[in-house]
Amino acid sequence: MTVTSGDYPIQPLAITSAQIQDRFWKPRIERAINVTIPYDFEKCEETGRIDNFAKAGGLMEGPHKGIFYNDSDVFKVVQGAACALHNAPNPELEAYLDDLIDMFAAAQEDDGYLYTARTVDGDEVDEHCGPERWSNLGVNHELYNVGHMYEAAVAYFEATGKRKFLDVALKNADLIDSVFGEGKLRDVPGHQEIEIGLVALYRATGDDRYPRLAKFFLDERGRANGRDLYGPNCQDHLPVTEQREAVGHAVRAAYMYAGMTDIAALTGDGQYAAAVKALWENVVGKKLALTGGIGACHDGEAFGEDYELPNLTAYNETCAAQANILWNQRLFLLTGEAKYIDVLERTLYNGFLSGIGMDGRSFYYVNPLACDGEYPFNRSTSMARQPWYQTSCCPTNVVRLLPSLSSYVFARRDRDIYVNLYAAGDARFRINDTYVRIQQVTDYPWDGSITLDLTVSQPSTFALQLRIPSFAQGKPLPSDLYRYLDSTSDPAIIVVDGESIPLPNMEGYARVERRWEGKTRVDLRLPMAIRRVIAHDSVADLRGKVALERGPLVYALESADNGADVLDLSLPDTSAIKAEEQTDLLGGVTTLRGDALDGRGEKVEFTAIPYYAWGHRGDGRMTVWLNRG
Repeated sequence: MTVTSGDYPIQPLAITSAQIQDRFWKPRIERAINVTIPYDFEKCEETGRIDNFAKAGGLMEGPHKGIFYNDSDVFKVVQGAACALHNAPNPELEAYLDDLIDMFAAAQEDDGYLYTARTVDGDEVDEHCGPERWSNLGVNHELYNVGHMYEAAVAYFEATGKRKFLDVALKNADLIDSVFGEGKLRDVPGHQEIEIGLVALYRATGDDRYPRLAKFFLDERGRANGRDLYGPNCQDHLPVTEQREAVGHAVRAAYMYAGMTDIAALTGDGQYAAAVKALWENVVGKKLALTGGIGACHDGEAFGEDYELPNLTAYNETCAAQANILWNQRLFLLTGEAKYIDVLERTLYNGFLSGIGMDGRSFYYVNPLACDGEYPFNRSTSMARQPWYQTSCCPTNVVRLLPSLSSYVFARRDRDIYVNLYAAGDARFRINDTYVRIQQVTDYPWDGSITLDLTVSQPSTFALQLRIPSFAQGKPLPSDLYRYLDSTSDPAIIVVDGESIPLPNMEGYARVERRWEGKTRVDLRLPMAIRRVIAHDSVADLRGKVALERGPLVYALESADNGADVLDLSLPDTSAIKAEEQTDLLGGVTTLRGDALDGRGEKVEFTAIPYYAWGHRGDGRMTVWLNRG
C-alpha cells in the first residue's frame, strides 16, 4: 500500500490554535475538564478498572475485576485528559496521568501485549477472552481496547512531548503487526477501533506499517480467509468496498466508516471513497434520527432496516452519535462539502449533547425520541440520567470530544479558511507568510447573527468559506428523509465592512474571496425561524407526526412544562408558535411556546425545550414527535 504524504486535503485547526469562549459551549467544555474527567477517573478507580493495570503489572494482588473491555474506558478518559491539557496546563492532572502511564507500562508484557483480562487471570481467563491470545476476536475486544490506547497515547504525546505512553503503544502495535497480515494470522476485530488508532500512530511517527495494518484489517472483513465470518452485526458480511447499506452495531459501523475514510484519504483509493460516500447516503437518506442519532434498534445496538426510525423505542447510543461526528468530520476533510458538517452539527447539538447531564456527572447511554416513563430505554424506567453503567463506554467517550471541540470550528486548505461551526471565540492561522486572526462573536445557537473580525499581519489574498447550514437553505438535512412543512426560508445575508455582498454558494459554503488588509468585519446573518418537520412517508412510525426545530436545535416536550400528557398532544399546522428566551431555565434556553390540542381535542398551551436539555427535572414523559393536528 502506498501512503501519500498529503493525508486529508483539508486540515482542521489544532486545539491549541483556537479557543471557544461563548456562553453555550465554554461552560460545557470547562465542566467536562473540571468535573467529568475527574469523575470518570474516580469511577474507574472505584470499579477496579485502574487496579486491573496495577494487578497486571504485579503492583498489587487480586483477580481481574469487571468486564474484559474495561481497559478501553481508562484509555478514553486519558485521551480526554490529554485534550484538556491542550486547553490549559494542569500539573496535577499531568502528574496523575504520568502515574497511570507507569501502570500501563508495568501491565504490558515483555513482547508488547497489553490486555489486562488475560494477563491478570492467566489460566482462569474469562471465557469471552478466548483460551489464548487472538482466539476470540469476534467478541473479546482485544484489538478494540488498544485502538483507544493508541489514540490516547498520541494525544498525550502531542500535549506534553513525553514519549513513554507512545512507546507503550508502539511496542504493542509492532507486536500486532508481527502477528497479523497476509501469510500470518488473517482475522479481524469484532469491534472496530484499532483502525483509527493505527492511523493516529502513523500521523505521530510517519511509519507506513501502521496504516498498512489498518487497511489489512479493513480489507479482510467479509473475506473468509481461513476463518468464519462474524456477520452483519460486525460489518463482516461483505468486503468493505462492496458495502452500500449501513447494518449492524452502529458504533462498530461508524468507527469502521471513519477508518475507511482515513484510508481513502491516505491512499487515494477510489473504491474506499465510493463506499463511504454510498454508506453515508444510506444513513442520511434512510437511517438517521432527527436528532442525528444512529442505531435505532435495541437488538444489537444496531441500524434497522431502511426507514426503521421508531420514536419511543429508538436506541441511538451516545457513543454512536460521537462516532457519527468523527466520521462526518473526516468526510468533510476529504471532500470539502458542507453537507457532512450539517450532519455533524445536528448530531453534536442534539443526539450527542443529550448524552451528558448538565452536572457533568450523569449520562444517557440511549437517546430515544420519546419516553413514556415505562419503556426501559436506559436500562431503567426513570427519565433521570445515570451516574454510571456497568458498560460505561458512553460516560468515558464524551470526554474525548468536548475538550477537543475547538478543533472542529475551523479548517483550512491552501488559501481557503473554512468556518464550520459558529461559536464565539478566537482562532489564529498562518497562510504562507501572513498571520491571520479571526475573532468570532455570536450567541449561536440562540441567535443567527455571527460577526467575524478578521485581522491580517500583511495584505493577503485568500478565501473565507462560511458554511450556510442546511436549515438556512430550507432543508433539515441534505436528503429527503425529513422536510419542513413550509419550504420557504429567509435567505442568509453576508455583510463585509458594512456592505452587503452576493451569497455565492459552493458545496454549502458562501465563499468570500478578496485581498484582506488590516482588520475586516464580516457579518453573517442566518435565519432562525421556527420550523415544523415531517418525516418521509416511508417512516411508518412517524406518519402523521410533526416535530419542531429552530436553528440547529431539535425541540422536545416534557411533562415538567406541560400539564397534558405530551404523548397525546396534537399540533395543528396553523397554530402560532413563538420563541421565548428563558435565562433561568435549564442553564438558559430559548423555549418554543404555542397552542396544541390534548387527547380530547381541547386547546392547551405547550412549552418545548431543546431536546438536549430533557430529563433534568424528575420523572415524567417526553416526546420530540407530536401528532399532527
